[in-house]
Amino acid sequence: MANERLRAAISAKGETIQSLAQHVGVDPKSVERWITTARTPHRGHRWKAASFLGVDEVYLWPTVEKQAESASSSELITYYPHRGAVPTSLWSSLIEKSKDQVDILVYGGTFLFDGFPDLPYQLADKAKAGTQVRVLLGDPESEMVRQRGEEEGIGDGLAARARITRRYLEPAATTPGIEIRLHDTILYNSIYRFDEDVLVNPHVLGAPAGQNPVLHFRYIPGARTFRHYMRSFDYAWERGRPA
Repeated sequence: MANERLRAAISAKGETIQSLAQHVGVDPKSVERWITTARTPHRGHRWKAASFLGVDEVYLWPTVEKQAESASSSELITYYPHRGAVPTSLWSSLIEKSKDQVDILVYGGTFLFDGFPDLPYQLADKAKAGTQVRVLLGDPESEMVRQRGEEEGIGDGLAARARITRRYLEPAATTPGIEIRLHDTILYNSIYRFDEDVLVNPHVLGAPAGQNPVLHFRYIPGARTFRHYMRSFDYAWERGRPA
């Protein structure tokens, strides 16, 4: 049975068997076999192909779902009942050890910069060393930030926090490798990604973010939870505007 999902995904992306093969690093005949015989490629080739086509590998190759489910359950490192329960040492360790990627998605996020006043300078140093840093702050003029402030019971306080954090980041804002954007999306989770670790702070209606749980995930090849949250980050990032 042919893999029509893969064939359709290639067509929908406007790509060809040859361009997919070149991106993945295989012979075009291998890609043809993936389609015509429904052969499941090696893990690394699956990830590259799925990422290139902008779809989940489980959609293209459903047989790997059980493997992905098992790996995904292992991605959860620990659970904290509220943000204040996250050890300061963990934040510090994640910040210091990150080398490749730092992504922050918040409305305000002032707690992080209040707790680590040198963080903007650390991010600037990391960017100079090759780390990609992306920070998404809530647009203080947006309806979503206003509404969230009302729901948390702090009114304009949330917009003020977004402005304060933007001011905190000024020392790092012009450093190549650091990009800061404003967003007006409905924020279901605050996301703090440091290389292969991500802290996810779900937002509970009627409660400030600091009172809500935090989940610590670490990326495992073949799993989906880490990648799932980072796709959410990318979704918001693409809709943000330069600060």
